[in-house]
Amino acid sequence: MKLSLAKISLTALALTAAVLAVHPAAAQPAAPAAAQPAAKTPAVKSDPKAPVDITADQLEIHNNDCEYVYTGSAEALQDNSRLRSDILIGHLEKVAKPKGVAASAKGDSSNACGDLVSVEAKGNVYYVAADGRRVHGDNGIYDAASTTITITGDVSAVDASNNVMRGTKMVYNTQTGEGHVEGGDKGPSAKNRPRGVFYPKNNQTGAQADNASGQDQPAPKKKKAAQ
Repeated sequence: MKLSLAKISLTALALTAAVLAVHPAAAQPAAPAAAQPAAKTPAVKSDPKAPVDITADQLEIHNNDCEYVYTGSAEALQDNSRLRSDILIGHLEKVAKPKGVAASAKGDSSNACGDLVSVEAKGNVYYVAADGRRVHGDNGIYDAASTTITITGDVSAVDASNNVMRGTKMVYNTQTGEGHVEGGDKGPSAKNRPRGVFYPKNNQTGAQADNASGQDQPAPKKKKAAQ
């Protein structure tokens, strides 16, 4: 499951650490404070090239189909995102073996398994995105090529501001944060339509705002002139 990518990533991190050790940032001349632009907070997202680490109580390997079936409290981690489910199935790319390399043993596949294509989740799906969004559902599948996760069933999603989205299908792009929610019914009287509950920005109440601005404060009493 992108084992070669994991090795490359670890090698790159080691080389980067070595370079930083030789040329520390403190040795570089600092730009004047007035010339530095205001820092912009980057969007939080998961690295799509990071290796996917899957663990569970039990693992079954099906080399002919290039499938890895994880059962029992299965969990998949990629960078700073997490996917949990009763069952996780890792689907790897089927790569044809070079000509002249035939199956040497009974049951040996004529195909080799390559990089991870998708991760299928079955039962009690729980996904946590890099931006803090939490999604629950019945089933789901993560497509590594399109970096999208599709969750179906009784779907509910809660973002970092506690806004809630509900539906029967949610497609979420782990890189852009965009997606869409579908429901099972249509029409104004249907109960199974996509629904969102959003909390408005917390503002002061009218009385609190007036007090803060001094509008409700009583005018000071004038002192009587001395007789």
